[in-house]
Amino acid sequence: MHELLQQVRLLDPLAGTDHIVDLLLESGVIRAIASHLSDLPEATIVYDCRGMVAGPGLVDLYSHSGEPGHEERETLESLMQAAIAGGFTRIHLLPDTQPAIDNLATVTWLAERQAAIAQKSLAPLPRVGCWAALTQAAQGQQMSEIAELAAAQVVGFADGYPLGNRLLLQRLLEYARPLQKPIALWACDPDLTGNGVVREGDTALLLGLPGIPAIAETTAIATILECVEALGTPAHLMRVSTARGVALIQAAKARHLPITASTTWMHLLLNSQDLISYNPNLRLAPPLGNPTDQQALIAGVANGVIDAIAIDHTPYTYEEKTVAFAEAPAGAIGLEFALPLLWQNLVATGELSALTLWNALSTQPARCLHQPPPALAIDHAAELVLLDLRKSWEIHPALLRSQAHNTPWLYRKIEGQVTKVWTNARRIEMNPIDQSICASRGQ
Repeated sequence: MHELLQQVRLLDPLAGTDHIVDLLLESGVIRAIASHLSDLPEATIVYDCRGMVAGPGLVDLYSHSGEPGHEERETLESLMQAAIAGGFTRIHLLPDTQPAIDNLATVTWLAERQAAIAQKSLAPLPRVGCWAALTQAAQGQQMSEIAELAAAQVVGFADGYPLGNRLLLQRLLEYARPLQKPIALWACDPDLTGNGVVREGDTALLLGLPGIPAIAETTAIATILECVEALGTPAHLMRVSTARGVALIQAAKARHLPITASTTWMHLLLNSQDLISYNPNLRLAPPLGNPTDQQALIAGVANGVIDAIAIDHTPYTYEEKTVAFAEAPAGAIGLEFALPLLWQNLVATGELSALTLWNALSTQPARCLHQPPPALAIDHAAELVLLDLRKSWEIHPALLRSQAHNTPWLYRKIEGQVTKVWTNARRIEMNPIDQSICASRGQ
C-alpha cells in the first residue's frame, strides 16, 4: 500500500529542517521526500496534510507502569496504547513496580509480557524499555546487582527516587562506570524536602501548604556534579525543576562534565501559581516551580542546557487522587496529550521553535539513552508521527487509552491531536480521518 502525505510540515531534528513537503510511504517504508511528488504509483492513497505536522516518533525517557503490582492504576497494555496514541514510539519504564525491576526475573517477565501484548495486537505499539533499579527494591539502601542487570536488556539504571546516601552514590558511580549504561539520578535532598508539598515561596504561604526550598534540589545537584567530576562517570539529571538547578547544569556543561539533563513537560507548562485550585492532580514531585523557575526551564530547553523533555507519566486511581492536596500521591498522566499541549502553549506562542520542541521529545531523549534517534531516512521503515493541529478534542475519560485519568486537563478542550503513527513498518490510525481530506490515485 502506498500513502502520500501531501504538503505536510515535516520536522527533522537530525537534519535541522522544517519545511513543507510531499512524503511517500510504501507499506510503512519511506520511499520519497520532495517539495512536490507527482509521478505516483497506482492506487496511492493521498492525504491532504495542510495544517498537519509530521516528525520522527517521540521517545519518553521515563514513565511509570502500574503493572506488575498495581494493575488497578495502569496495565502495561493500557500504558502502551496511551503512549502510541500520543505519538510515542519508544517508552522507558522506571523500576518502581512491585516487584521492583531489580532482578533478572522481573526484566525477563516484562520482556515476555510486552511481546505477548504486541503479538495479539492488530495495531503497532511502542517499543518498551525498562530502567533497572540502582538499589534493591529502589529503596536507596543497598546496591542492586548492577553488573548482572547490565548484561540484560535494560536501558540503564535509575531508582526514580532521591538517593540520600552520598557514600552509596559515590560507590554506584564507581561501579557503574565500566558498564557503559545510562545512569539517571533525581537530585533531591530528602532531609531538606521534609513534609513539603509545594515550592517554597509566596504562593506556598498564600496556600498555607508546607514548602520545599529550591536548595533541596540544588544541593543534591552540586553533590552529583562533584561526584561526576571526580569519577568521570556520565550521569543524567532527571526532573530538574529550579532556575538555580538550570544554572548549575549550565556551568557544569561549560566545564565539559559528561552530564545530560531533563525536565518534565508539566514543569514547562505550569508553575506554583496554578496551585490556587488545590487540584490534587497538580501535586507533583518535584513540585511545580515558581514562575522564575518555569521561565528558566523553558530557556534551558531552548538553549540546550536541558537536553530532553520527559513525560514521567504516573498513573493513580480516582480514589488515590481524590483526597486533600497535601495527602495526594505525587504524579499525573500525560502521554496521550503532552505533545499538543506543549505545541499549543510553547510553539504557538513563540517561546520554543517547532524543531526545538521535537528535538527535546525525540532526538535528544534517544541520545540520553545511548540509542540511535528516530530518523527520516529514504528506504527505511518509518518511525513517524502525524499531528493534526486543526483538530480540537476534549480530554475525556471515554477517549483516553490510559486506564488512569489523573490529570488537571481532564474535561478540558485542547487543540491538536496525533492522528497517525508509523512504527516497525506498520501504521496505526489513532482517530478516523475525515474522508474529505483523502483521495486515491489511479483507481
